[in-house]
Order: sequence, then structure tokens, then C-alpha cells
Amino acid sequence: MNKNYELAIIGAGAAGCTAAIYAGRSGVKTVVFDKGSGGGLMFTAPKIENYPGFKEITGMELATRFIEHARRYADIHMGEEVKNIKKTSDAFLIETDKDIYEIKAVILSTGSNPRKLGVDGEEKLAGKGVSYCATCDGFFFRGKKVAVVGGGNTALLDAIYLKQIGCKEVYLIHRRDALRGEKALQIEAEEKGIKILLSRKVKKIEGRENVESIVMENITDGKEETLDIDGVFIAVGEEPENKLAKILNLDMDEEGYVKVDRFQRTSVRGVYAAGDITGGIRQVITSAAEGAIAALTSLESLGKKYPY
Repeated sequence: MNKNYELAIIGAGAAGCTAAIYAGRSGVKTVVFDKGSGGGLMFTAPKIENYPGFKEITGMELATRFIEHARRYADIHMGEEVKNIKKTSDAFLIETDKDIYEIKAVILSTGSNPRKLGVDGEEKLAGKGVSYCATCDGFFFRGKKVAVVGGGNTALLDAIYLKQIGCKEVYLIHRRDALRGEKALQIEAEEKGIKILLSRKVKKIEGRENVESIVMENITDGKEETLDIDGVFIAVGEEPENKLAKILNLDMDEEGYVKVDRFQRTSVRGVYAAGDITGGIRQVITSAAEGAIAALTSLESLGKKYPY
């Protein structure tokens, strides 16, 4: 059993890397586990222009910088997946696919995954016109034709935002015969000239190097329709990566996001959560901020000076 660390951070995205930096600088022996190569959803963003200090940077480069910075202060275990966590009287036993670790405190920064349509062309053109974040990528489609897929508040807000920042044409595509989002948002979308296409199911996303069109099925009559488009924003929900939160029996909201207080404490003492796993505004900067708070708050569980 490995007893070399005091704090375990699970997930090496913006929240996890920032937590590692703050914990390490506070004198905490820290290990970070990531089942992949780190970076989270940030890694997939073609460009990021809203992170302070960088006028423009690719998500891959920013993620790499986060990870390199975190390595100065913590041991980063890439490709090591946490399989189970058990709480004992005064510690946590973390079982990975490589070892078992005894830890005093845990920060969950496992993030969330956008729910995908699962249609042909979606994976191939991800980052090449297919996006899951209008706030992140919308700016690159100013003056272009885009479609938002979804019928809830997120889809409506995305469509309004895209129109607001200057997309030439914005379509909102929903498979049902009525939108699910708030009536006020529906009215605003119509007033802004967003073209709402109901009873359409996206069947395929087409394009050679970038998105060129989408193929839809009109559910009413079964006919196929093709819409020429430059970008597709998929807003059919997200799925929190909450498997470990369930194992720990943490309090979660109705959507499965971990509930935290303003210091990122969860319902289980010694367990903290930060980033997309907590829901809210899912941006790099907010995830990083939550990671910093979680790391500093975790000092209370490690017998170290608590800075608040």
C-alpha cells in the first residue's frame, strides 16, 4: 500500500491541475490521477480566447501548460484510473488499476462529458465545426451559418448567444414538435430572428475537412432534408463523471452534479469537489478558481494551517 501522499486529486483538467499547484505550494504531498492524458474538455477546444493572459491559444496548448505547471508541485499519474474509494475512520483507501493508496483528503475534479448525438460525422468533425460549447467556440463562427441542436434552455441560450455575437444565420433544431425551454427564451429567440426547425432529427453531419452540411429527418413526413451549415453546436445535455461520487455516497443534485458549499466541501468530510463535476458555469477559468479553493480548504483535513 502506498502511503506517500496526503492529498489525492482525481482528474487533471483545469480544476485538478490548479488544485495541485495550490496544494503543492501549501506543503501538501499531492498525487493527481487521470485515466487519460489530462486536460479534460479544455484539451479538445480548437481555440481559447477568453482565458486571461492569452489573446489566443489552442485548448491543447493551454492544457499542456496547466499540466506542466502542476508537475512542479505534485506527482501526476497519467493513465492511472481510480476504480474505487473506501472511507476508513481517519483516511481514504484509493484503489487504482495499478496500486492502492492511503490518503487523508480527496478532491474530485472528474468533470463532465457532453452528451453526444451519436450520428455519422460527429466524431470525425469534432473541433472542425462540431462544438459542444457555444461560449468557447462561437466567436469563430461570426458571419457564418450555424445550427444549434437541442430544445431546452441551454440550446435556446446558445442560439441567442450565437446570434448576439454576429453569426449570420442561426438555426435551432429540435426533434420534438415543441421546445422544452422557458417561454421567455423562446420569445427572445424568435425576436432575434433565430430559425426554429421542429420535428427534425439530425441523422448525419457532413464535410470533408470541416462541417459543410447536416442531414435531417423530418419526423412528420419521414423525408430527409439537407441544411448547408458552417458549424453545429450540440446542446442536448451533459453527463457528469460521477461514478466515484456515487461510490462515496456524496450528495448530488437531480442532474447528478456534486453539491458543494462555497469552499468546495462535499457532504462527506475530507472530500472536496471542483470544476465541471459541480455543475454551474463550465468554463476553464471557473474550474481553475474552484480548484484553488478546494485545495486551500482541504488543508483543514490535513492538520495544516487553514487560510480562511
